[in-house]
Amino acid sequence: MAIGLLATITIQEGKNAEFEQVFLDLTEQVRANEPGNIFYALHRSKTDPQVYKVMEQYDSAEALDAHGKAAYFREANKALGALVAAPPEIEILDAVER
Repeated sequence: MAIGLLATITIQEGKNAEFEQVFLDLTEQVRANEPGNIFYALHRSKTDPQVYKVMEQYDSAEALDAHGKAAYFREANKALGALVAAPPEIEILDAVER
């Protein structure tokens, strides 16, 4: 069964461009190296430019677990951690499928 993840990330003032660059570089790595990833997309809030939503979907819980263990993911998280204003809010979701 597919599994989704929705992350809400609040960024420090003045760090948006750096955050977006690091995250988009990570997105390229995910799409190129994770066959179990269905989508991985960053969105910026229209009401608060410091708030981002990451929408992810994987074909299995194992694929999500592998994503979190990837060296490029862990490296990007170090860089991203210096840019956030607070810990991200993470919600794991079960896909509704036929």
